[in-house]
Amino acid sequence: MAKLSRSIHIKAPVEKVYNFVTEPANLPEVWPSMVEVSAIHREPSGLHKFHWKYKMAGIFFEGNTDTIEAVPNQHVVTQTTGGISSKFEWTYHPENSETTLDVVVEYMVPIPVLGKLAEALVVKLNEREAETLLANIKDRMEA
Repeated sequence: MAKLSRSIHIKAPVEKVYNFVTEPANLPEVWPSMVEVSAIHREPSGLHKFHWKYKMAGIFFEGNTDTIEAVPNQHVVTQTTGGISSKFEWTYHPENSETTLDVVVEYMVPIPVLGKLAEALVVKLNEREAETLLANIKDRMEA
């Protein structure tokens, strides 16, 4: 299992950042390899689930994401199943009217599909993808 963590400081209130990031329909706008999000279902508790299509190393995958923990404006944990299994932990740190957003991702590289030699490349690409995702969220929130 691969793991990465990244953090970014955003000049926007935590509520704005949290509401944007936890809306699945916004993900294709800021996540470069997220092709599509559909079948979004929200529960009254704030938890949500959705179907996704994603392109990794030139190969399309699809699966489902379920929110397994949500503390508004503080912390969200999602679990994905399907083509790529992963767990995302998003932590929101308010600082006056700004936010530091941390993300920790644990995921399985689909080695049978990509091959063992491609694993290191995929891990490196995913690190860049996480940095780009956070930078895009920052740009969108500060616009």
